[in-house]
Amino acid sequence: MRNVAFLAAGMGLLLLQGNIFRALDGMTQWGAGAVWMVALVLDGARMIRRGTGPARSVAVFRADLLLPATVLLAYVLLASVGHARAARPIPALVLPLILFMGVHEYSLVRGALISFVIGYVTDVFGIAPVGLYTFTYVGTFVLARAAGVRLAAQTMWMQVLLAGAFALLQGIMVLVLLAIFGRDPWVPKSLYPLMLPHAIATAAVAPLVFRIAEALHTTGGADFRAEVETGTAS
Repeated sequence: MRNVAFLAAGMGLLLLQGNIFRALDGMTQWGAGAVWMVALVLDGARMIRRGTGPARSVAVFRADLLLPATVLLAYVLLASVGHARAARPIPALVLPLILFMGVHEYSLVRGALISFVIGYVTDVFGIAPVGLYTFTYVGTFVLARAAGVRLAAQTMWMQVLLAGAFALLQGIMVLVLLAIFGRDPWVPKSLYPLMLPHAIATAAVAPLVFRIAEALHTTGGADFRAEVETGTAS
């Protein structure tokens, strides 16, 4: 059940990821500012509902929505007010989901299989050569599982740091593979400027995706415990 839930979540995130550029291209300064204000209110309201006091607000405040809203606002201001040719900060929404499975030490076979399916779908419906993201997503899962930083990934800022680092690592893998096996040497050069905005955006959405993954992980806990009792879980 849990594997199906993670696959369904991955497909949904891929669908959303493929349409983010439409929202970025149509976003105005006032729209980005409104999104930022709404994110601030929602994150602040969640903190208040938890009963946190003013003295602890900085320590416990989770900017799950505020972080991506800040990246959106910064991009819109750079592009419209600063007239800078900033690359669109399109995040890899499925990457934090794969990292979650890795740092929570999911079964190597099952985690790699889910990463394989998500990567293959990304290759098929994207413009990437088939096998590119299939390999990098599976490699990302294996590396995250080998890192074994489950406890550290419980904090929001560690999730941000982890997702940003792995997004850069995945970007390097993509560029290297394209440089080695690609037919056009211009492609890696054109993608190089996108790495940093991509990593920043991925890091910004990581806490939100981690929370979704945690909900799926908790929901499927009963099924996992049943597997442990029957000796089928690894």
